[in-house]
Amino acid sequence: MPEEALPYFRDVADHMHRTDTEVRSLDELLNSALDAHLARVGTWQNDDMRRISAWAAILASPTLIAGVYGMNFAHMPELNWTFGYPLAITVMATVAGLLHRVFRRNGWL
Repeated sequence: MPEEALPYFRDVADHMHRTDTEVRSLDELLNSALDAHLARVGTWQNDDMRRISAWAAILASPTLIAGVYGMNFAHMPELNWTFGYPLAITVMATVAGLLHRVFRRNGWL
């Protein structure tokens, strides 16, 4: 190899080293951006799961009360009382409303 070509090879090696360093830096930056995006997606999914869980709890409470009244026991005191079932429906609406208020206040809805 001629002596006159050595500075050119050093120049090419320097350019390759700079390019390699820049590519590695950009790769790390891209990985950081991807990790940040995945963290945001995870946060969005957690928020969605909170909302779904809150609505499930709101809907489960009236279902529980209606399930008890739907069993048709022979000796339920509310059967002979005029306001038995309206009271049960009022309790269902109140419980669902309270749960909705609590979940809204906690930021789940």
